[in-house]
This record gives sequence, C-alpha cells and structure tokens, in this order.
Amino acid sequence: MTARGQHLPRDGAENAEKNSLRPHLKQQWCIPPEQNAAFVCAMEDVLDVYERPVNARFPVICFDEKPCQLIRDVRQPVQAQPGRLQRQDSEYERCGTANVFGWVEPLTGRRDAWVTARRTSIDYAHALKRVSEAYPDAVQIVLVQDNLSTHSKAALYHAFPAPEARRLAARFDFHFTPRHGSWLNMQELEFSALARQALQERVGDQAALESTVTHWIGRRCAAAIPIRWQFTTPDARIKLCRLYPKMIG
Repeated sequence: MTARGQHLPRDGAENAEKNSLRPHLKQQWCIPPEQNAAFVCAMEDVLDVYERPVNARFPVICFDEKPCQLIRDVRQPVQAQPGRLQRQDSEYERCGTANVFGWVEPLTGRRDAWVTARRTSIDYAHALKRVSEAYPDAVQIVLVQDNLSTHSKAALYHAFPAPEARRLAARFDFHFTPRHGSWLNMQELEFSALARQALQERVGDQAALESTVTHWIGRRCAAAIPIRWQFTTPDARIKLCRLYPKMIG
C-alpha cells in the first residue's frame, strides 16, 4: 500500500531513457583512438591532399580493395509479383571469396574497379600497374590508400624485375589513411555504392561477380560522378578535437 498522493512507478517518462535503449541493434564504426598523434598526423596529411585542385600532371587517386564472399542459393528464389516482394530462402551455400580492387579520382569522376581471386602483395602490385597505365601522361600519381601491410612499394619488387619495380614506385606519391581511419579513403564511398546498387543479390562464383562489377563500373564511369569532399583539417580540429593530444605546460 502506498501513502496518499504517492504514485506507483510507471513504464513512462521516468523510464523513457531506459526503454529507448535497443541492445539488439548496433552500428559498426571504425572508432579512432583518442589523443593519438599518429592518427591526427596521417588524417591531416590526407585531408590536405584532398584540398588540392585538379591537376592532370599530379592526379589525386583514392585506392582500396574489398573482399567479397561468394554465396549461392540452394533453393530457387520466388520471383516478385504484383503486391508481393521476391522471397529468398534463408539457407545458402558458401562458395569461397573473391576480391574487388578499385580507385576513384574524386574531382574528375574517373574511376575503375575489377575482380581478382586474391588480394596478396603481388595482386596489389599489379593493381598499381593498372592505375599507372590509366595515367600515362602524369608526372606522378598522388595515391591515397589504407595502411595495410601489403600496401607498400616493396610489393612491386615481389611482382616485377627491379628496373620495372623502381619505375613504377617512382610514379606514385603514397599517402596513407591512419589506422582505424579508413573512412578517410573516398574509395570507401565507391564500394558502398557498389554494395547498394549491384551486390544486393547473392553472387555464387567469381565469373558472376566479374560480370556484375564490370556492368556496374561501366555505368558509373559513363556518369562520371565526382565526389565533393567537404571535411577539412580546420573542421577536424574542431569536431574531432578529442583525437588531438592534450598539450601540457
């Protein structure tokens, strides 16, 4: 029994904050370390590169790779009909993995993407050669990429004779996104578009993935959609101030 005027606890305003929690839902992010000099140094380097104007002699390219799981239906999907969505069985067969390499020149909308069976250092070296061949008249290609162990000039020496490896290495000016900072690589936006626009359905083998990616990149290149990056170093120093080391004294 309660005293007069005292209200029993309700599942209402007092518990609104608790009830708004949805532990079954979550978002996945690359969470950067706080007060990390290495992170902000690499971040500001990449952001400064993005402020450079279009220059055909020194094009700015964002490069990345995307692993893709190959999945095949074990039961034929029921095709969509008026008033009824397509139905797909939850059971599937795993058929291995493949990889998609891709690059984009954000300010001009030039881009490329292609499928490989693996993403070893040798595959990476051949990918760099493909990028180099796309810009035969460039003095040097400014390359923004993630900080992976395979992403180094040394990979070129694993794949090519020393003279060719040295020639290719000299063609690139490497800039690396910080660890846990892959969101700074604009090629991530391209892969997001690929996933949304072309990879919603299951793809069961590498040949089918190659066909899908080839068709998608063909339409993407024809549109020549540029990327207008808005986040700058001054923005980072305000919005991401927690990442910067605290000065003492």
